[in-house]
Amino acid sequence: MVERGGLENRYTRNGIGGSNPPVSAVTMWPKIVIGILAFIALALGISIVVDKDLPSLSNVAPAVNDLVGRGQEGEEGNEVASSSEALNTAEAKCLDADSTDFDCYEAYYTDLVKGAGIAVAFSDLRNRYKANAYVQAQCHPLTHVIGRVAAEGLENPGEAFPKGDAFCWSGYYHGVLEGVIGKIGLQNLPSKINTICSTIPGKERYSFDYYNCVHGLGHGVMAITQNELFKSLEYCDRITGTWEQKSCASGAFMENVIADQINHSSKYLRPSEPLYPCTASPEKYKETCYLMQTSYILKVTNGDFQKTFAWCRQAESEHQNTCFASLGRDASGRSLSKVEPTKNVCLLGSPGDEQTYCVVGAVKDFISYYHSDVQAKVFCNSFTGPLRETCLSTAESYYQIF
Repeated sequence: MVERGGLENRYTRNGIGGSNPPVSAVTMWPKIVIGILAFIALALGISIVVDKDLPSLSNVAPAVNDLVGRGQEGEEGNEVASSSEALNTAEAKCLDADSTDFDCYEAYYTDLVKGAGIAVAFSDLRNRYKANAYVQAQCHPLTHVIGRVAAEGLENPGEAFPKGDAFCWSGYYHGVLEGVIGKIGLQNLPSKINTICSTIPGKERYSFDYYNCVHGLGHGVMAITQNELFKSLEYCDRITGTWEQKSCASGAFMENVIADQINHSSKYLRPSEPLYPCTASPEKYKETCYLMQTSYILKVTNGDFQKTFAWCRQAESEHQNTCFASLGRDASGRSLSKVEPTKNVCLLGSPGDEQTYCVVGAVKDFISYYHSDVQAKVFCNSFTGPLRETCLSTAESYYQIF
């Protein structure tokens, strides 16, 4: 039995998250989530294995299925047809193209996983993703739903992971961990959290699956503690290994920073103190926090990058460059990785570290987005002098491990 309070209504749009924003206000968010996750994973030394021959993604920001989809690509039409039969017509009415009712989508995919299976649910989601802007915007939390429901009938993440799909940037795996932790319960979590990911292969080489599991622990503890960030970090502290602790913390911080953006609120986001909670975080987790905090700062400043640079200057001196790099990632994310707008943002910073680290963060996001270094080199060659050289050398080294 999942404990109440942490997992129920986790991603409801009309519950703790408030009313639905216009779809246009959130369509760029999947792109930013991709950048955040790739940034953190690669900062922790994870190589992300992708198909570098995937089609160009220059036209649509949230084409996450083309970016990271791996899994069942079979006869989608037949599977979607059979999935529709699994639900009654009245329930499916909320799935019209204009629907923005997350609760309805959550109920739909919950029933679909239980009635038709994980593969059919993903096939259905992929099919709707192609033409539905709201599904594109909410794809990552919807895959959380699929993973969370899948975990109900499985013993551990090691059983659930092979049945899943990395579509929409691994949200399924994060949802699995939310479900697993929900079944364990808060009372038993301290004694079990260190072994939850033991059934996932690749620990010795820090595989991406293992990262997704430990990162997912952060999402899971945030769910079961009802978004109590610092309590969640204390649970991360119980995991053996500095790398594992930071990976877990990255999930908790990510859950916090996206909370006020789309699906649910957080008391650990303060518009009057946009550097918080990074400023109050344990020192060993500060860098992980600052790697994504500018995404929230930009919300507070209504997308004003000049003001965001100013806020980064107020971070602790040893973390300012991380903040500038995070800003560069968001400059790329918000422009859909277009050269001139991203370049112009980075040049808003003062010459030196501000511009340099902004360019470093931006060029990494170009590579993460396109899964290619071609567009990244175009971006780099738009600069001259040291900025150009730093950008090109970063692109070269980053692409080798990507």
